[in-house]
Amino acid sequence: MKWLRPLVRRNTSPIPEHRAEMWKRRLSIGYAIVAWHAFGLVCYMVYTGRNDWAKYYGYKTEEEMALSPAQQFAKHLKVEGTGKIIRYSGFTKVEEIPFDSSTVEKVKE
Repeated sequence: MKWLRPLVRRNTSPIPEHRAEMWKRRLSIGYAIVAWHAFGLVCYMVYTGRNDWAKYYGYKTEEEMALSPAQQFAKHLKVEGTGKIIRYSGFTKVEEIPFDSSTVEKVKE
């Protein structure tokens, strides 16, 4: 977007430094307030049990909920062929699941 900067500089006048600083401060305070409220909303959703909103509102099917997150990502990314999904907890291997793309239903495009 190298064309945008010259266009803006040609069609606008410079802002005095004190006014630019004042608006930078106002926007940063506004951003902090919006971010704090978004954090509070996420905490509220987790507290009320709606952290998996797709499951809560019924957008996930039973077979999608049965798959592990790694299998869901592999299905969504349309991984081809076979492989292994290995799950670790700390430094110990918890489980190893064989993955075959032909047995997993493809995501509609």
